[in-house]
Amino acid sequence: MFSSLMPNRNEFFELLAAHSDLVVAGSNAALRLVNGLGQGTEDIPALAAEVNFNEKAADKIKAELIGLLHKSFTTPINRDQIHTLTIELDLVLNALKEVANAVNMYNITESTAEARELASLGADACLRLHRGVGGLGSKDKSRKAETLSVCSEIDILESKADAIERKAIGKLFDGSHSIWTAIKMREFYTLQENVLNRCEDAAKTIEEILIENS
Repeated sequence: MFSSLMPNRNEFFELLAAHSDLVVAGSNAALRLVNGLGQGTEDIPALAAEVNFNEKAADKIKAELIGLLHKSFTTPINRDQIHTLTIELDLVLNALKEVANAVNMYNITESTAEARELASLGADACLRLHRGVGGLGSKDKSRKAETLSVCSEIDILESKADAIERKAIGKLFDGSHSIWTAIKMREFYTLQENVLNRCEDAAKTIEEILIENS
């Protein structure tokens, strides 16, 4: 009975790491999807389905993590922070799913340089977020410092994405695009940038966890 109330310390970190594995898988599929638009080199519907598959798989891990929190008497770090990070990782995958589903919803058949840049930044941020999550269970001071650095890098990537989004939306209304193209691509860019916003939120929570447990 007591063993179920006091799970292995690593169990929470392992589930968070598995959750972040799916974040990386989803972001890589989304990157290939955006880069493949109009190229004829990728199966776009299959890549969209892959993003959705990873999001659904992550929902199962989220449920397992929350269930473990509810039945555990003790946790290796603040239980509210574990819950917050779990939800934030889930929101990253939700954001990736929205990007993937928007391709079909808005009938986006061609990519743009800005869309590819945003997809690349999103995948980069997701990879760094994965590294950040992986550093949570470490007691090594140099590893903690590295993890804090990774979180700062995500913040920089998000700022770059903000600038690209503003520039991209400005180009849409320079008179060279139809109103329909401008509207749908503005929404698409916003969805792409939201992936970075969600990564930034999760990175801030990781920073808080590390600072409180240093």
